[in-house]
Amino acid sequence: MTDPIRADVAIVGAGVIGCLIARELSERRPDLDIVVVDRGEIGGGASRYSAGLDIPRGNSERVRRMAAYGQRYFADIRWAIPMTVIAHRTRDSDVRERYLEGVGPMTTPAVHRGLFDIPPGHIAWHGNCAYTDVHAFAQQVAREVRSRVRFHEGIEVLAVEPDPDGIQLRLGTGRSVRAALVVVAPGPWTGSPPWPSFIRSFGIRVKRVVALHLDRVPDEGDPAVIFDTEDAFLLPMHRRRHWLLSYTSDEWDVSPDRPGTGLTAADLAAGHRILERYAPHLIASTVSGRVFCDAYSPDREPLVRSSPADPRVVFAGAANGSGYRLGPAIAAETADLLEALSGADVERERTA
Repeated sequence: MTDPIRADVAIVGAGVIGCLIARELSERRPDLDIVVVDRGEIGGGASRYSAGLDIPRGNSERVRRMAAYGQRYFADIRWAIPMTVIAHRTRDSDVRERYLEGVGPMTTPAVHRGLFDIPPGHIAWHGNCAYTDVHAFAQQVAREVRSRVRFHEGIEVLAVEPDPDGIQLRLGTGRSVRAALVVVAPGPWTGSPPWPSFIRSFGIRVKRVVALHLDRVPDEGDPAVIFDTEDAFLLPMHRRRHWLLSYTSDEWDVSPDRPGTGLTAADLAAGHRILERYAPHLIASTVSGRVFCDAYSPDREPLVRSSPADPRVVFAGAANGSGYRLGPAIAAETADLLEALSGADVERERTA
C-alpha cells in the first residue's frame, strides 16, 4: 500500500479562500509543510464565476473590519473604479454606517452622464471600489506559493478519519494525506461527503447565484452602481467589454454539481425588474449571463470555526458571495485559529 502524503496542514479546497489561507500560513510559518487538495482545478469552482467586485461595506462591525482589511491587502493589485450607491433617502444613516469611509453624498439628479436614473425619493452616494478577475487571482496566488506549498488538483477527498496522531484524508486516487490539522474550504461543496458530519451544526446553506451580462461596452470612468435596497449591482467589466448585473436569488439548497442549466426566463425577468426601475433602456442589452451557487451562513457572516466533531478540522468559508473581498481576513482568522490549536496541542503534550 502506498505510504500516505504527510503534511503539517492539509487545506481542502483551492478556490480563492483556500489559496489565500495557504499563502497566509506559508508566510507566517515558512517551516510548515502544507498540502492543498481540490477536486477540480485551482480557482475552478465558485471563484471562476465570481464578479470579483470589492464593495467597501459590511453589515456588522466584524465584516466591516474584514472588508477594510481586504481593502488594504488588495490596495496595489485591483482595478479601481468609481462607485455610486443608490438607496432611498430615509436610509442615509444606514448607508453611512455600513459603508466604509470615503463614501460621500451626491446631489446630482443623474448618476453618470444620464446612463442611470435616480428614482423619486432616492439619493446617491459616491465613492470608490474595485474589481478583480478572481479565477486568475487564485491561480496567481498558487503560482507564488508553489515553492513552499504542494497542490494536488483533480483529486476528491472521500473520507476524513481522525485518530490520536492526526487526521487522515482518504483520496479518490487510493492514496491518503495525513496531517496534524485540516482546513476545509470547499466553497459551495459543503454538502459533499464527508463534510456534513463535521460542519452540519453550522447551518450552512447553498444558494443559486445569477448575473446577467449586458452587451454594451462600458466607457472609461463608468462607475459600479450599487442598488442598495435590492442588494444588486451593475459592474462595468472593462477587460471583458461588457456590463454585469448581479442580483439576489432566492433559490436555496442547490447542488454545485448541478446549479442549473443556464439562464431561465425567470432569471431574465428578475433582472429586468431592477433595470426597469433604474435603467430601462438597458433591458434590451441583457443577452447572456452566468449561473452558479455559493455557501451562506445563517447570520451572513463568514465562518472560521473548529468542527464540533474534531477541533483539528477547521472550516473556513460560507462567505455569502464575498469570498474574494473578505478572503484575506478569512485567511488571517484561520491562521490565528490554527496557531491557537497548535499551541493547545503543545501544551497538552507538556502536561501529559
